[in-house]
Amino acid sequence: MRKTKSNFGGAQATVEGVRYTGAVDQVTLRDLDSLRLPSIEPLGPKQIKKIREASHVSQAVFARLLNTSVSTVQKWEIGQKKPTGTALKLLHLVQKRGLEVVA
Repeated sequence: MRKTKSNFGGAQATVEGVRYTGAVDQVTLRDLDSLRLPSIEPLGPKQIKKIREASHVSQAVFARLLNTSVSTVQKWEIGQKKPTGTALKLLHLVQKRGLEVVA
């Protein structure tokens, strides 16, 4: 049986980071649930290319701003790889708010 990835580890790391900074004393899973964060929908190759082209940048510039390789951006745009995790979140932010969020 194949294991699926869980976002719990990432959420737990975020919570620990917030606690470490002293911003809050304790954050519970109940607190996280109350945020009701929207799920991040996957993006297809055409959507990713459209995001980049709408930003009027080359694959090289886009890759640099997203802190990834040109090869990765190329593979996203032809469907050989799919962005996940932080990269997927960054793509959604760029789609919604423009490159200024990562520049």
